[in-house]
Amino acid sequence: MNCGDIPGKSPTSPTPQTELKADPWIVRFLNHLATDRGASVHTQRNYRQALLEFCQWHTQERHGGPAWGKLQRDDLRAYLRFLGRQNLGQASIQLRFCALRAFFRFLVRQGHVAASPIKNLALPKLPRRLPKFLTGEQIANLLGAPLKLLRSLASEQSRTAQRDEGAPVTAESARPTCSSAAAPDRKARAAAILCWRDAAILEMLYSCGLRISELCGLRASDLDWNERLARVRGKGKKERLVPVGEPALQAIANYWKQLSRQPGGESPVFFANAGPAARPISPRTLQLRLKKYLAAAGLDPRLSPHKLRHSFATHMLDAGADLRSVQELLGHTHLATTQVYTHLTTERLKRAYDQAHPRA
Repeated sequence: MNCGDIPGKSPTSPTPQTELKADPWIVRFLNHLATDRGASVHTQRNYRQALLEFCQWHTQERHGGPAWGKLQRDDLRAYLRFLGRQNLGQASIQLRFCALRAFFRFLVRQGHVAASPIKNLALPKLPRRLPKFLTGEQIANLLGAPLKLLRSLASEQSRTAQRDEGAPVTAESARPTCSSAAAPDRKARAAAILCWRDAAILEMLYSCGLRISELCGLRASDLDWNERLARVRGKGKKERLVPVGEPALQAIANYWKQLSRQPGGESPVFFANAGPAARPISPRTLQLRLKKYLAAAGLDPRLSPHKLRHSFATHMLDAGADLRSVQELLGHTHLATTQVYTHLTTERLKRAYDQAHPRA
């Protein structure tokens, strides 16, 4: 459902909230996305923006808001030409029509329109981009980065304690400093807990091939420790069971041991801070923490957490897993979405053949 963020500047000025309320079908569609489809906040935001941009264009060009049941394919072609004149990229245009296509499917199901005017409309084709992934060695370095940082913090704390023990006693140092001394200890303890948490997060992302939103939404009750399974809520509120590797489960157990109380029931698996508090870690916090570990592992800090998902799929297929199984593990609705990884492994096989075969 999520087509990603709509890149580039909007070709039209933002439409006020009052104009959104004036079109009940857009309101119903957005409510449908949020409640029935369980779309992410990013999808809801992007679809809302795309639909309002279309309404704004229609108001300016046709001197009135769109009558959805009367729109023809030529109207959508005109809008497509308009977007092309705004110097928008192919991906940006595709994303806007992705929202319009989903909206018209909703209108057809509701019986408000007979057929979608976007059907069979030729859109600019996107260049094929193979997903980036990390090698096994790079994965190992990345997964070990949080505990490497933890050892560094422990060494620094030990050196600080040794310096304090060897410092000469003065009138200033002899004063009671219980609160000031406890503060650095609490800070170091909190930093250590976050390292344990991040180690478990990275292990879980790679072990299960999860999306960021899926990992952030994991609850303690979703983990079946005996069967080594996790219940994952994916796009559109679809649930699936995913095997969890022993290193990932051990990493979570090590993290939970650092907490003041054992998580259970509906509490998050991964907390936002060293609490534990009721709040789960957010995707944004996860992305920022990952940048630190990528840099520590000598990797490009611009890589997204989704690259761990790509690496999971690629390594599974390289090791002989069948495509259908990988599709189910990733939670892809369509097999074609998973097939991009077969192109990736095929490309690597071709390169190996060209480099090694004497008559390539």
